Amino acid sequence: MPPCRRGASGFRGVRVRPSGRFTAEIRAGGFRLTLGTYNTPELAARAYDAAAWRFRRPGHNMNFPDVESLEEAEFLAPPPCLVDDEDRRRHRQVQRRIAIAERDEQLMRQWRAQFPNDVDNTDAFFANLRAQRRSNRRHRRAVAAFELENPNTTWTENDPRWDDIWTETTSDDE
Repeated sequence: MPPCRRGASGFRGVRVRPSGRFTAEIRAGGFRLTLGTYNTPELAARAYDAAAWRFRRPGHNMNFPDVESLEEAEFLAPPPCLVDDEDRRRHRQVQRRIAIAERDEQLMRQWRAQFPNDVDNTDAFFANLRAQRRSNRRHRRAVAAFELENPNTTWTENDPRWDDIWTETTSDDE
């Protein structure tokens, strides 16, 4: 296996900007997430390591192998330079994307644990999901039909739950 390219900065996930500052970024789920711009490559590398820990990357993908936990990596990582409202907005957006990517990876781990190495289970998973949705839809329609027949209904005239009964009758007419 060829050695990992570390670029001009000498660190993984750190690029030199034309201004001479250093940008930390990490790839996750097919996206490149910019973690911030820093004055030194070491600070940018610390930010990269904190994000890599959050994504549960293996230790050989870290810039500083002496860091042993996510908490330690986050403690050593500097906060990004937030100069104005636009920087703060971008930082919040990056944090949301990281949280979404972490949640996606967590769900994929759950899915793989539920259906290990079997393509047929993918079909079973989605068939089960469709059956649950169909059951919920039938239940809502039954409740709407009961309310329609009941003269003492508690639903108002503009209640959106009436739509369930109307979609059922229009689909039966076709």
